Amino acid sequence: MLLLISANPEEMRLGVIIAITGVAVVFAALLALSIVFNQIPRILKIQIRRKTIKTKGPDSKEKCCPEVSSGNVTAIALALHLFFDDVHDKESTKLTIEKVSKRYSPWSSKIYGMRNLHLK
Repeated sequence: MLLLISANPEEMRLGVIIAITGVAVVFAALLALSIVFNQIPRILKIQIRRKTIKTKGPDSKEKCCPEVSSGNVTAIALALHLFFDDVHDKESTKLTIEKVSKRYSPWSSKIYGMRNLHLK
């Protein structure tokens, strides 16, 4: 945590104002985003109703937006999880380490990284 200690009270007052303004901006943005995200389902339902009224007519007896129970959503999510989880190959857990001999490279030599100080 950074502490701002200043001998000048004017700088302290400005620092506090900047901090409060920053926190207020962040909370206002979070509030605006939460309102937008909460209104998206309503907007989508209104658009779906408008499209179904245009295609089927206003006298249609069908329900445009059937309610889906949470049990159905859970069953579909579980089925998708099991389906996509089975896609990956089963790999063996046996590890094999093979030593590979490489030709000499001065880039990996530690002797060149040492400082050679010659004291006289």
